[in-house]
Amino acid sequence: MTENVLFGLTLIVFLGLLAQWLAWRLYLPSILLLLIFGFLAGPVANLMDPDALLGEALFPIVSISVALILFEGGLSLHLSELRDIHHSVRNLLTVGALITWFLTAMAAHWVVGISWILSILLGAVLVVTGPTVVGPLLRHVRPVARVGSIARWEGILIDPVGAVLALLVFEAILAGGAEGATGTAVFHFFQTFGVGVILGTVGAGFIVLMLKNYWIPDFLHNSFTLAAVVSAYTASNLIMHESGLVTVTLMGLILANQPWTPVEHIIAFKEDLRVLLISGLFILLSSRLKLETLAELGVSSVIFLAVLILLVRPLSVFVSLWRTKLNWKEKLFLSWLAPRGIVAAAVASIFSIRLVDAGFAEASTLVPLTFIVIVATAAIYGLTAKPLARYLGVAQEHPRGFLIVGAHPWARQVGKALQGQELPVLLVDSNWSNVSEARKMGLRAHYGNILSEHIEDELELEGVGNLLAMTANDEANSLACLHFRELFGRSAVYQLPAHPKAKSHTLSMPKHLRGRVLFDEEMTYVALTQLFSGQDMVIKATRLSEEFGYEDYLHLYGPQTTPMFAIREDGSIRVVTVDNPLDPRPGLTLISAVPREKPQPQKSRPDLQAQAKDEARREVERRKREASE
Repeated sequence: MTENVLFGLTLIVFLGLLAQWLAWRLYLPSILLLLIFGFLAGPVANLMDPDALLGEALFPIVSISVALILFEGGLSLHLSELRDIHHSVRNLLTVGALITWFLTAMAAHWVVGISWILSILLGAVLVVTGPTVVGPLLRHVRPVARVGSIARWEGILIDPVGAVLALLVFEAILAGGAEGATGTAVFHFFQTFGVGVILGTVGAGFIVLMLKNYWIPDFLHNSFTLAAVVSAYTASNLIMHESGLVTVTLMGLILANQPWTPVEHIIAFKEDLRVLLISGLFILLSSRLKLETLAELGVSSVIFLAVLILLVRPLSVFVSLWRTKLNWKEKLFLSWLAPRGIVAAAVASIFSIRLVDAGFAEASTLVPLTFIVIVATAAIYGLTAKPLARYLGVAQEHPRGFLIVGAHPWARQVGKALQGQELPVLLVDSNWSNVSEARKMGLRAHYGNILSEHIEDELELEGVGNLLAMTANDEANSLACLHFRELFGRSAVYQLPAHPKAKSHTLSMPKHLRGRVLFDEEMTYVALTQLFSGQDMVIKATRLSEEFGYEDYLHLYGPQTTPMFAIREDGSIRVVTVDNPLDPRPGLTLISAVPREKPQPQKSRPDLQAQAKDEARREVERRKREASE
């Protein structure tokens, strides 16, 4: 028995991470592969039975996992984003949710044929989208800032709204129908949100108080926060069922926007935890599906899906966003972005089991129908949203550009050379003179401190996906890389090598706190400044070919040449680093520091031999003339 449980848990972790890795390698939505892997491991191969594996602990585990995912989602919300989009978000959460609820319920009754009371419940369940699917999809599509912010806010905040609506319908069913609960439905709705708001505020305040006053040691920050979130979620649900989702979402939102104590390290931990939780949850819940139940749904489920995707979502978006600042292309893209996620699956599963136990046999169809919607919307939106966004012009291009920390003279030359290759470039410096000179050269430059707490909100990073930290301060370079590592990824943050005096064991920065080392170990800030100070070096782009190879390149410019970047024929760029040196080949465009004046080309060996023969011949002729005289 122990071995079976161990195998099942190991299989969940293995399949979840394998699906995430394959999705990354194949540029596919991770949710789609997670659902497929879970379905194959469960009803197809019978390798796993979640109910037998976890028993009664299954849904408590699911509930706590969903709470942590929503808390992490709340941590990603910044109130500064609402300045231009708050009307759109508000309308989608109110008008849009009601339209979705009403039209989905009608489609479930008239198309699928389930009873009105269960159709209304299913409509409430399918109101939610959720950060578990919207977040990965937005990272895959990379929509422009305004559209991405609206989709993210809606995806996170709609979960507690939809869950509370579903709870009210569920209670109405158990109370004997809508008539039995109409009088208290509105009261329960506001009571649920009231409990969530109070406990969410108190919970976030408690965490801030403990961290601000240093009453919790650093190594316990993440564990303490985790325990506080789970405790607040449980306490909230004990007071008012399903209010815990409101509680944890608000806790994350408050923590992310409060000014009293930094929480970036907590955010990083929760992001790592979210990947593991999402992977496990989708594997678990999709493996619970039964083949025979799916077969019973038939063609009606396909028509139901078509109504949801082609009618319900577009109508709710265009009505909600009427008379807002969004153009029709942005509205059309948002109308094609409503994948359902783990909250819908969890809520449908829990309510289905309870209703079946209460004598509503028809409720057993809620789970397979919900999962068909989840799988289909993840597949359809996941595979088509990115091409649609590009076609409509609302998707950011692949972030090939560079954020350069430092706008001193040779950093400006680097930026100008990169910009000349049609790469987005943004320089940041706290020296106004450097920023002013960069702007005179036609470069985008921001005056500010790269280590400022709100620098990411101030910078326009569209198209930018790499960081070059090239200041004279090695510690500032390292901190900049550490700050932007979460945004760009470890592989895309670079810094200059430290000065030789700073490389001792007592002065050097640990490797895990540094970016990738640029160019060459000897190319420190001091060395590069000396090279450029006398205006002896310039940054130049040169294309290699079959006729003009790398040896010819070095022969032309001399040994002082320092390759910095290599641009491939497909437009992708590679930064030359100590751990990833240059691999020169035909077709590359090299951006290098080269001598301003070309040195005289060195003569080849045949040329030297010919010169020696000419000199010898002239010497013989000279001696003959002297002898004749």
